[in-house]
Amino acid sequence: MEGTTFQVKNMVCPRCITVISSELEALGVAFEIDRLGEITIFGHGQVDMAAVKQVLAKHDFELIQDKDELLAEQVKLAVLDLVQGNVTTNLRNSDYIAERVGQSYSSLSKTFSKREGITIEKYLILQKIEKVKELLEYEEMNLSEIARKLGYSSVHHLSNQFKTVTGLTVNQYKESGDRERNAIGKV
Repeated sequence: MEGTTFQVKNMVCPRCITVISSELEALGVAFEIDRLGEITIFGHGQVDMAAVKQVLAKHDFELIQDKDELLAEQVKLAVLDLVQGNVTTNLRNSDYIAERVGQSYSSLSKTFSKREGITIEKYLILQKIEKVKELLEYEEMNLSEIARKLGYSSVHHLSNQFKTVTGLTVNQYKESGDRERNAIGKV
């Protein structure tokens, strides 16, 4: 059976796959998910795509059809792979992202900034800071280990970025009762 492949906005983790799979199975849609952010729907002509879009939207997912939006989503998924530790690479972040998406970093950077209103580098920093917050919550790693895990050159560099983004030092954040975090799809 022939299928149509779509990119899915905000499909960023294994739980997302579980939610989408459950919803599409409930609709009786034949589909396959090969990787995060991508779904193949079989018998596309016979599928009520409005119903598919509606159940996806209920969970803050969206089928991507615009070329620039697709590129931005692919960049986001590459950044998340870097931050979540899903890839091991000796490449610079920009080189990894360009290679993963299959376009020059310069081109990706222009498209991403225009589409998202933020640079790829700033998006990467925001994702890293959210990951730092998550790791601080677990209290399983010290700041030195967190810095190393996320590719910071030093604890000092991590601390400076954390303060710049959150307005708090790491210690102030840890001591505050309000440890607000953003969902990775909302950064």
